[in-house]
Amino acid sequence: MIVVMKIDASEGNGEAIFSRLSALGLRGQKVVGVQRQVIAVLGQVFPELRDELSTMDGVDEVIRISKPYKLASREVHEQDTVIQLSHGVKVGGGHPVVMAGPCAIETEEQLYASARGVRAAGAHILRGGAFKPRSSPYSFQGLGVPGLKLLRACGDELGMPVITELLSVRDVNAVAEYSDILQIGARNMQNFVLLEEAGKTGKPVLLKRGMGATIEEWLLAAEYILSQGNPNVMLCERGIRTFETATRNTLDLNAVAVAKRLSHLPVISDPSHGTGHWYLVRPLSLASMAVGADGLEIEVHPQPDHALSDGAQSLTPANFAQLMAEVGSLCNAIGRPLAAPQPALA
Repeated sequence: MIVVMKIDASEGNGEAIFSRLSALGLRGQKVVGVQRQVIAVLGQVFPELRDELSTMDGVDEVIRISKPYKLASREVHEQDTVIQLSHGVKVGGGHPVVMAGPCAIETEEQLYASARGVRAAGAHILRGGAFKPRSSPYSFQGLGVPGLKLLRACGDELGMPVITELLSVRDVNAVAEYSDILQIGARNMQNFVLLEEAGKTGKPVLLKRGMGATIEEWLLAAEYILSQGNPNVMLCERGIRTFETATRNTLDLNAVAVAKRLSHLPVISDPSHGTGHWYLVRPLSLASMAVGADGLEIEVHPQPDHALSDGAQSLTPANFAQLMAEVGSLCNAIGRPLAAPQPALA
């Protein structure tokens, strides 16, 4: 349930509610909206609590929330969440952004070639994997912390926020130190300990949907991050596993539209993993924008044929530039223009 405070409620009124909840073994979390302030009640509530809280000073009304994911629900937070990043980049709020770069950071030369290409084409956020989850233990696993340092240096030089995947609790501090956004991959969507630790950093978190997860399970996973007092969560649809073998995964565009309806959190689409084929990234990127995605995450490599990870689904910088022009035109046509690109480098 949520406690909706009166406009003229005092700070002491709110503190009294938090104190009462704590005495009952419950937890309250303040959610500040444009038109109202509410306190989300977290924990196993009993029916009589609604009546008790309704009588407390400063309370306008107490509303029972029907969804199991409280903090991620639009019932608690009606307005779209907008996440502020470095270099003036915002995720959410009606102007889609594009995250692009190599699946895995292989060398400094490869990273900078990718980064300069995507920045010149208008990408807003630089992606690059330093820790890579691979199906085979013998495949390239990433450069680790040296890769994080390269990514940070490259992002700073080009004036772009950076995003990279967080695989394990042991790497939380290192990834949080060097990355603007922590990415939780599909395999870790229900690694609840990792979700909580990521939430505690306060850093923005991009949460990818598990390959066999329902939309409700995806939103409940986001709840683990939000429940740590971290409101900066983005959802990412990256394709689910179905019977189809023509593509790597099945990019579920239904999920983008449904998640936008159910939740206030920004929703990103990943057509690279969603299809597994570079030539399908373009049509699925356009379709993602058409159904309301707040952004795209796209893999770009200067030499996809020589990539150590996911070369088949990576665009070249030239192909990415062409895609950005088409995505920009579509977004203008539907009244949701892309966020302004980063200023040109001196």
